Amino acid sequence: MAADPNLLEFYGTECVHCKEMQPLIERLEQELGKELTKFEVWHNQANLRILQEVDQGRCGGVPFFFNKKTGKFICGSAPYERLKQWAVG
Repeated sequence: MAADPNLLEFYGTECVHCKEMQPLIERLEQELGKELTKFEVWHNQANLRILQEVDQGRCGGVPFFFNKKTGKFICGSAPYERLKQWAVG
């Protein structure tokens, strides 16, 4: 399964809310047949800089999901249907 360069997920390794989203992300990836492009930001300064550029003050934390194609984003945890709407546009 190839990563989709338009669907970005920013997370922290120890982030409780990020871990809660994992089953929903895996379900979404299976349904779409493609992976989100993932950036771990708590231990990777380069990824943190990417988050700051993409976030532009919208959320300021993780999990943060950004769809480059539509400009839509999700701050924090979200139910599956919202995550799916974000991904498909």
